[in-house]
Amino acid sequence: MATTLSFAASSVYEFTLPSIDGNPMPLSNFKGKVILMVNVASKCGFTPQYSAIEALYKKYKDKGFTVLGFPANNFGAQEPGTNEEIKAFCSTKYNVTFPLYAKISVKGEDQTPLYQYLTRNANTAVAGDIKWNFTKFLVDRKGQVVQRFEPAIKPDSAEMAVAIEKLLSQ
Repeated sequence: MATTLSFAASSVYEFTLPSIDGNPMPLSNFKGKVILMVNVASKCGFTPQYSAIEALYKKYKDKGFTVLGFPANNFGAQEPGTNEEIKAFCSTKYNVTFPLYAKISVKGEDQTPLYQYLTRNANTAVAGDIKWNFTKFLVDRKGQVVQRFEPAIKPDSAEMAVAIEKLLSQ
């Protein structure tokens, strides 16, 4: 059930969701890092982006960057698996090492409060419903959402590299 509690949040750090293993993983664990938040799916045309997202993570993680993956089954039932199946798929097929959260809903009646915040209140410049898997939100070191990249924007694009490097330099 959707809640309006997220609307009072002042940063992404105020949210805690279960990790892919089921343990609470507060976003405040990532304070001071530049974060790329991505709603992911295993059976999507954009699924191969996992490789480029993992490469971004490895390239910048020692400079204060992280990626957070949020599996979601909101689009064409493209993430039908259990958390265990998703974790196994990501690690064996794409060697994913960045943090993954448990499967959530990123739109609709059961939209998780974090995604209510991202799509409605975090930053009016990036507001709007999630249209498909692999929508990416870039968050600065203070937990503020500063940019949104739609699924067709590739993680290894110059546009994303410039945005990430700019935030890492601040």
